[in-house]
Amino acid sequence: MKQNQIAKHIYDDLDRQLIGLLRQDGRAPVSKLSQIMGVSRATVQARMDRLLETGALLGFTARVREDYDSGEIRAVMMIEVMGRNTSQVIQKLRGLPELQVLHTTSGKWDLVTDIRVENLSEFDRVLREVRLIEGVMNSETSILLSSV
Repeated sequence: MKQNQIAKHIYDDLDRQLIGLLRQDGRAPVSKLSQIMGVSRATVQARMDRLLETGALLGFTARVREDYDSGEIRAVMMIEVMGRNTSQVIQKLRGLPELQVLHTTSGKWDLVTDIRVENLSEFDRVLREVRLIEGVMNSETSILLSSV
């Protein structure tokens, strides 16, 4: 239902400005947003309520630097799937909590995932588990060293 509401609603410049400001600081007070936008607090609050109701805004969150937790090992793994086994491979991969996100993609690699683990032995275990999944033909993994 929310998808239909989004598709039917036309967002104006004020909506786009508000969304842009909330992307920069999702915790900004309504009074600060109204001052920046040059409209009343009631207008900002009404716009926020409508954007939440239509599903254009999904919520508010704190953004954390990717390299904040320096003890964590992060990597990107590209996975090539054999034949038409993609659905079965995805189902098995979703069972691994160390895989934070999973994307289908085009090109040589069928899937891309973001891996987060506490140490190298866990990293090694996760790589082994992924490679042992029936239907995984090939993979390539790069450890992320720092955010720039």
